[in-house]
Amino acid sequence: MGVIAWLVLGLLAGAIAKAVLPGRDPGGLTGTTLIGIAGAFLGGWLSATFLDRPVEREFFDAATWGSAIAGALVLLIGYRILFGNSRD
Repeated sequence: MGVIAWLVLGLLAGAIAKAVLPGRDPGGLTGTTLIGIAGAFLGGWLSATFLDRPVEREFFDAATWGSAIAGALVLLIGYRILFGNSRD
């Protein structure tokens, strides 16, 4: 899977993570988008490194999507912990 596919996957994973964790983030839409992209890369790396499940070349692979969304959720939660949550 190429870099463009990872970027698209990251954008969609960020949107899904945002839907799972609603609320206003300190970074707004741009911050959430960047977190989604970074989360997709992080999730893919963690999956390949620690779970011995390398990311497939298929864009529509369920494990790829799961790892990208999980990575985006982890980064979004960490971002909210570090920089505040505006739900207060």
